[in-house]
Amino acid sequence: MDFFSFDDVTGDEEQQEETRRRGPLWRHALWVVGVTALALGFGWAAASFRLGPEEYGLPPAGPGSPWGLLAVCAAAGVVTTAVLRTAAALVPVYGPGRVGFVLVFLGTRLALGFRPEPPVLAAGAAAAVAAALAWCAVAAVTHRRAARATA
Repeated sequence: MDFFSFDDVTGDEEQQEETRRRGPLWRHALWVVGVTALALGFGWAAASFRLGPEEYGLPPAGPGSPWGLLAVCAAAGVVTTAVLRTAAALVPVYGPGRVGFVLVFLGTRLALGFRPEPPVLAAGAAAAVAAALAWCAVAAVTHRRAARATA
C-alpha cells in the first residue's frame, strides 16, 4: 500500500493504467477495513487530550461510553473508504488512502470530542461520504478529459 506516495497520478496514459488499484475483491476489502481501522485508532488516540486552549480548542473525548460513536464512525468510514477504493479501481484517483484516512480520522476526532446528537452525527457522516464522492468525481472528470485529449 503506497500510503505516502506522491506519484499516484501521472500525465502519461500508459503510467495512468498502472496507477489504478486493481486486484481481487478481498484485497480491496482488506484495504478498506485497514484504512478505516487505522484512522479510527488514531482518532480515538487523539481524543485522549485537548487540542488548543480551553476557550476555543477541540475538547477531549467526553465522559461516557464511546462505542456507539465509534460504531457510527466505523460504518461511515467503511462507506467513505469503499467509495474511494472503488473509484481508484476504475480510474486513477490521487491519494485515496490519505483522503480516506483524513476524513475518517477527523470525523472520529470531532465525534468523540463534541458528542453530537444523532442528526448532527448523521450529517457529519453524510458530509464525509459526500466529500469522498466529490474527490472521486473530480478524478473521473480529470481522467475523462485526459483520455479525450489523447484520443
